Amino acid sequence: MATLQIAANNNSAVSQGAATTPVAGPAMSPLRMWTAVVGSTLGAFMAVLNIQIVNASLADIQGAIGAGTDDGGWISTSYLIAEIVVIPLSAWLARVFSVRIYLLTNAILFLVFSVGCAFAANLQQMIILRAIQGFSGGVLIPMAFTIIITLLPKPKQPIGLALFALSATFAPAIGPTIGGYLTENWGWEYIFYVNLVPGILMVGMLWASLDRAPMNLSLLAKGDWPGIITMAVGLAALQTVLEEGNKDDWFGSPFIVRLSVIAAISLTLFLIIELRAAHPLLNLRLLVRRNFGFGIVANFLLGIALYGSVFILPIYLTRIQGYNSEQIGMVLAWTGIPQLILIPLVPRLMKRVDARLLIVVGFALFAASNFMNVHMTGNYASDQLFWPNIVRAIGQALAFTPLTAIATAGIEQENAGSASALFNMMRNLGGAVGIAALQTFLTKREQFHSNILTNSVSVFEEATRDRVAKLTNYFMNHGVSDQALATHKAIVAIASDLRAQANIMAFSDTFYLLGVALVIALIASLLLKKPGHLSGGAAH
Repeated sequence: MATLQIAANNNSAVSQGAATTPVAGPAMSPLRMWTAVVGSTLGAFMAVLNIQIVNASLADIQGAIGAGTDDGGWISTSYLIAEIVVIPLSAWLARVFSVRIYLLTNAILFLVFSVGCAFAANLQQMIILRAIQGFSGGVLIPMAFTIIITLLPKPKQPIGLALFALSATFAPAIGPTIGGYLTENWGWEYIFYVNLVPGILMVGMLWASLDRAPMNLSLLAKGDWPGIITMAVGLAALQTVLEEGNKDDWFGSPFIVRLSVIAAISLTLFLIIELRAAHPLLNLRLLVRRNFGFGIVANFLLGIALYGSVFILPIYLTRIQGYNSEQIGMVLAWTGIPQLILIPLVPRLMKRVDARLLIVVGFALFAASNFMNVHMTGNYASDQLFWPNIVRAIGQALAFTPLTAIATAGIEQENAGSASALFNMMRNLGGAVGIAALQTFLTKREQFHSNILTNSVSVFEEATRDRVAKLTNYFMNHGVSDQALATHKAIVAIASDLRAQANIMAFSDTFYLLGVALVIALIASLLLKKPGHLSGGAAH
């Protein structure tokens, strides 16, 4: 029986992430090969889904465990910090413990701590449980990617990458839909229980397809510990700054300033260590390769738009339209359902059309979907968002798989672990940067538009006096007997209208900013060259 194992013997030129890749023996059956791919991508799907599915129900969870609005954000932050730290470590740790043991252990831990989150009694317990869930779930993302680009033959890789795209783009889109429905109809606990059935299927598939291989614990003593420590500290600090910065007034907070300094120093040291180490944790020299480097840039910007749009839309629908979790989920469903249909067709398109053209069209459509939302009004709700969401879904489906295929084409098997870690980490980091930037941008633009609108309204203008008079009469005809009180309520109502209008204009600006980010991603994708083994976008 063929063994899915890690190459144990590597020369000194190979990075520590090099030998993390599972190697298919010549006699490995296609059934077992695809079982491993499907099982691992199912795990990646659940890991990404658990970011958005919880965010959609955060208010309900906060109320249930007695967490304040500010502190409750750590329910998501703890998961994201653990996830982004473990992604670069997964390649090396899989080499130490073997792919089978490492993947199965973390898949089981992910399920156990998913259920544990449903039983959390307070915020402290929830943060710890979510961190462990994120650490184990974060393993599933890069390992699925690594299995695809090392286990599958080149002609089949676009199909595997299309499956992976379901986790990367479909899961964030459908997460709020599932989370909203379960929370409104069953209770917030079920957003964690929902992992059980697909999770048990995932464990069964991995158990059946991954052969036993010996652990190599001696590698722990030879690990790039300076790189590991500086990377973990730097990424954890950076993620915390991005998640908490807007709430704490960024550099007006000593806590944020200290963490920013720690992140800057740690990550700078990490870069120096990795470029000088004989056996680095990650092979950062991959970034100077044209396709991988520009692919990383486009992928980072894709992360900004992907997670940023999923962040902004629910806030808009809650704050402006008063939607509940289930209603928000139904609106966002149309960014997910078309992808479920289109993504499986993308590998066929890649056989007939240059993959670079698909990427450009995908980013153009994704950008257009955001530009379609730049003229929002108070009546801009689910019906008006339908077509922008459909266009966005088509764009995401077309861009991701070809981008991943071109960026990773030509990556040697010994560098697959580093490529997987960097590609997935940068997309997640782009999401964190995007959300942080959009939070601050939304606040600043709302203040800007509010000041402009307020200054344009003068009590000396006849239109303003007429509006106040009409509202005063309205309130006096509806139970307010005192004219001074009715006038006061009229002025408050006008101010409320101005604030709402300023909010809507600020949301329009955020969609414009997302569109610009995607245009830059499109430009980066234009600099990609066709890999030598691709013809018409398809692998020979």
